[in-house]
Amino acid sequence: MTGRPERDLAGAHVAVLGATGALGSRVVRELSGAGAVVTVVGRDRDRLTALGAGGSVLTGDVSDARLGDELVAVVDRDHDGRLDGLVNAAGVVAFGSLVDTDDTVLEQLFLTNVVGPLFLLRRVIPALGRSHGFIAQISGLVAERPTAGMASYSASKAALAALDTALAVELRRSGVDVIDVRPPHTETGLASRPLSGTAPRLPQGLDPDEVARRVVAAVRARERVVPAEAFSLR
Repeated sequence: MTGRPERDLAGAHVAVLGATGALGSRVVRELSGAGAVVTVVGRDRDRLTALGAGGSVLTGDVSDARLGDELVAVVDRDHDGRLDGLVNAAGVVAFGSLVDTDDTVLEQLFLTNVVGPLFLLRRVIPALGRSHGFIAQISGLVAERPTAGMASYSASKAALAALDTALAVELRRSGVDVIDVRPPHTETGLASRPLSGTAPRLPQGLDPDEVARRVVAAVRARERVVPAEAFSLR
């Protein structure tokens, strides 16, 4: 807890990146249940539309620098320029040693997990500043405990966490909350769809419903970091 009043999400306009993913779709549901109007962002328009989140539908890839401009245009056109929050639940993974990871895979890891969010955030932060809104990003356990055999993925998520740490200070005067969420392995199916390599033997993961609820609870409570130990298997 921060000592500040809890954030009220009723009527808030929130954009969710990676909204059709196993975790992103659950975050959309939790936000909608809290009364937020949710603009869903992802690559599959039909699946985005099926979420029925009450906000706009924006099709695009987070690694595309134009996505931020397109989101700002949607916010201006459909929501009178109001954006109260952004949840980044997009991401890709790769497994294997660094020497066995192709340059193209390294590039895609960082474009999706780090560079794309940088492109997008620098475009939407002015709107979030006007609303004193929030940014919540999923970095994960590997951001604080980099793992052998996942060096490139760990590095990309650690970079995302570093971005959140710096932005939390940089945006403090703007009244924008920045929340870094670091769940351990979660049963989203992402590990079965790596850019390269094969997932190591992983323990039973977290329930994505529980993780989504924790993400939204952190937004409400205005937390800055949700560390791995804040999650527990059910």
